[in-house]
Amino acid sequence: MFTGIVEELGRLHSIERDGDAARLTVACELVVGDARIGDSVSVNGCCLTVTSLPDEGFTADLMAETLRATALGQLSVGAALNLERAMAAHDRFGGHLVQGHVDAVGEVVAREERPGTTFLTIAAPRPVARYLVPKGSVTVDGVSLTVVDVTDDGAFRLGLIPHTLAVTNLEAVAVGDRVNLEVDVIAKYVERLLVGGVSSPYGALEGVMRDGTTGPSEPNATTGPSEAHTTTGPAEPHATTSQHQPRPTAQEHQ
Repeated sequence: MFTGIVEELGRLHSIERDGDAARLTVACELVVGDARIGDSVSVNGCCLTVTSLPDEGFTADLMAETLRATALGQLSVGAALNLERAMAAHDRFGGHLVQGHVDAVGEVVAREERPGTTFLTIAAPRPVARYLVPKGSVTVDGVSLTVVDVTDDGAFRLGLIPHTLAVTNLEAVAVGDRVNLEVDVIAKYVERLLVGGVSSPYGALEGVMRDGTTGPSEPNATTGPSEAHTTTGPAEPHATTSQHQPRPTAQEHQ
C-alpha cells in the first residue's frame, strides 16, 4: 500500500529484455536506504518487487502483463522515475489509498502554464474515466493528485503547483506522453457492491428510526423482560477537518 507521495526521483539505469519480460535497474539512494530483497517499491505508480540491491540502487522484474498494462516498457535509459516505498503502519496518509495497481495508461493531451500553476489535461480510457469526479483523487505516474474537472469524453484536468513539479517527473511531461493511471480503489469497491445488488446494512436501522421502536429485547435472566432500548441511530460523524500532511520528503497533495 502506498499513498502517492513521491519520496525520491530516481533514474532508469538500464532495462534488459528477455522475451516478453524485462528487468529494470533503478538508480536511487533514499528508497534503498532500508530496503531488503522482496520489498515493494512504487515505480511511476506500479508496485514492483525488489529482486536485488546493486550499488546503484535496485532491480525489479517485469512480466509481460506489466509491460502490456503500464507505460514502463516505453521508458528510455535515463528517464526520471517517481519512487515511493510501501507505507509503514504509523505513517501519515499524505495523499490517498494507492495500491500500485495500474488501471490504465492515459495520454497527456494538453499542458497549460499559468502563474503558480501548471494544468495538465489527460485522456483516460472510458472504463476508467467513470471513476473520476471533480475534487476526487487519482494517481498519475505514482503521484497522488486532485481532479480539477472531468469532460464528457473522459478527459480530466489537474493543477500542479511548483513544488509538485520540482519533486516529481511531471515537470517534464509533454503533450503526447503516456502516463500510468490508478483510480480511487474505494470507488471501485462501491460500484462492485451496487452492481451486485447488495442491500444497505443500515436498512433495518432506518426502519427502526421510522417506527420509533426497536422491537422486543431479550429477557433478563433475573428480572424478566427488560424495557426496550431507545435507539437514536448511528452517531453523527465528528466534524473535523485536516490538511494533508506529507512526509518530510514529499510533494504536496493537490
